[in-house]
Amino acid sequence: MMVVFFAYFALMSMAAAVLTVALRNPVHCGLALLALLLHVSGLFVLLNAEFLWAVQVVVYAGAILVLYLFVLMLLNLKTEERYFHSTYLYFLVPTVLGSLYVLALLFKSPYTGAKGNAPTSAVLQEGDTYAIGMKMFSDYLLQFEIVGIFLLGAIIGAIVLAKTPKPIGGRANGDL
Repeated sequence: MMVVFFAYFALMSMAAAVLTVALRNPVHCGLALLALLLHVSGLFVLLNAEFLWAVQVVVYAGAILVLYLFVLMLLNLKTEERYFHSTYLYFLVPTVLGSLYVLALLFKSPYTGAKGNAPTSAVLQEGDTYAIGMKMFSDYLLQFEIVGIFLLGAIIGAIVLAKTPKPIGGRANGDL
């Protein structure tokens, strides 16, 4: 039964990823990105990583996607009438066939039912959320802070891009 769920989440994630880059309308790309993030969170559930599932849904599918849609609304992008990028259609069939081939190789692999080593004692005693928090804020604190600075820069960049220039001399662009 797990193989069926894995195949579903994997195939739908690949389809949503292709649609995210192939669609012309930015709002449709955002909806395809939402489908991708939710299906990837389903893969985390299959891995018994409930904390990563919650982070995926709340942070990425919730906050980041809402931020993306707000930036799209602020930029007021105009789209063409075509629904797909025409150049991506040439890559669609080889991508789908290659993905199905890789999936078939994964199912034929001798490591299909293999289990990993036992988890660390911190995971067994405290839970996976505690172990991730301890690891992230002790060994990876610098990287965590750098990501925060990058996100701050992205927010400032979005504000600068969304800001409309004021007309010179108090006149509108079309006035004399």
